[in-house]
Amino acid sequence: MAERKRPRRTRERILETALALFNRLGEPNTTTADIADEMGISPGNLYYHFRSKDEIIAELFAAFERRLDGVLAAPEQRAVSIEDLWLLLHLLFEAMLDHRFFFRDLDEILSRNRALPSRFALLMRRSTRTVIELCRGLVAARAMHASEREIEALAENIGLVATYWISYQQLRAGGQWGSGVSLDRAAYQVLALISPFLRGDARALVERLGSEYL
Repeated sequence: MAERKRPRRTRERILETALALFNRLGEPNTTTADIADEMGISPGNLYYHFRSKDEIIAELFAAFERRLDGVLAAPEQRAVSIEDLWLLLHLLFEAMLDHRFFFRDLDEILSRNRALPSRFALLMRRSTRTVIELCRGLVAARAMHASEREIEALAENIGLVATYWISYQQLRAGGQWGSGVSLDRAAYQVLALISPFLRGDARALVERLGSEYL
């Protein structure tokens, strides 16, 4: 007999519903009453689990942090390749797309929640360090030629592009927020920053990806 799935708890359903509504409507445009109504529960039932919308946001951000824990781990005990960076970007952008309301309403959320700015800054620093480590690995593998200063500048620029890539694509396409976003295009745009510093097969791969996605 197939094992029966454990019913989702109300707390889990609240988080799933809130994430969907925040992504679709925007966090400032969604209230706890909207979340409760979407779920078909009373506001009091929701309040039992979360006393404010900021508590829901903090829990969703914690889930986002946990998801990135493995993504931001650089390869160990083997040579780094450009495919490692390509995979990192795809996994990072997938996680960002699934939690895109953070980046759509970033200034609003960070200005209202005291704890999140420092946590978001820490996540940005971790991302930057991972990119630096990957670039150093590419240099060691002779797939990239760049100084330490150039690598640090590249890592900062990659962080800037990654943080605002969803908003930029939506503005450029003029479509509904969160729809029509290309993960491949986003990853290529980041790799295009690194391409001038790459050599041999690594450079050829980025050029081939550019011909496929542009």
